Amino acid sequence: MRRSLALLIDAAPDLAAVGEAATGEDAFTLARRLVPDIVLMDIRMPGGDGIEATRRIAAEPGCAATRVLVLSMFELDEYVHTALRAGASGFLLKDARPADLLDAVRRTHAGESLFAPGILRRLVEHYLDRPGTAPVPGLGALTGRETEVLALIARGLSNDEIAAALTISIKTVKTHVGHLLAKLAARDRAQLVIAAYRTGLVVP
Repeated sequence: MRRSLALLIDAAPDLAAVGEAATGEDAFTLARRLVPDIVLMDIRMPGGDGIEATRRIAAEPGCAATRVLVLSMFELDEYVHTALRAGASGFLLKDARPADLLDAVRRTHAGESLFAPGILRRLVEHYLDRPGTAPVPGLGALTGRETEVLALIARGLSNDEIAAALTISIKTVKTHVGHLLAKLAARDRAQLVIAAYRTGLVVP
């Protein structure tokens, strides 16, 4: 599976696989040495699981720009929530089509968070089932337009889709996203999605 993914990525003209790791410990060591843009992380591995490796990569100062995209055969809630808390930027199933996986790598690199549709639905349901809402520092400092963008991010829209929905440019969308990340002290869009549901800003 790992070799197949590397071959798929290397075949894309704009992507390159710079390293492969068989264990969680090796994944962290390689990420710290190579500082890749994206790490495709399995959950179940020998020598430390992918969740712990993700947590260590996210906490490593030298890997501040590295994003982790988790791949798994499992759609279990515990894995999704634990991976996100560990610092993952997205979560896809291993049966994703090759074109979708490459698109996920590119979009994650562009700062978007990717979730398989079923996983996003269950992530949302998890927060909707929790009683009450939780305050998020910085939410009150958002402008009206930033709040609109946050709501659309939480609904799973890409930058292109947000631009079309609000009739604004991609550049403007990216500016708003940057402001949201800064004001809400969020690492990436995955944390913005969680913040939107946790506060009750977005409901079905």
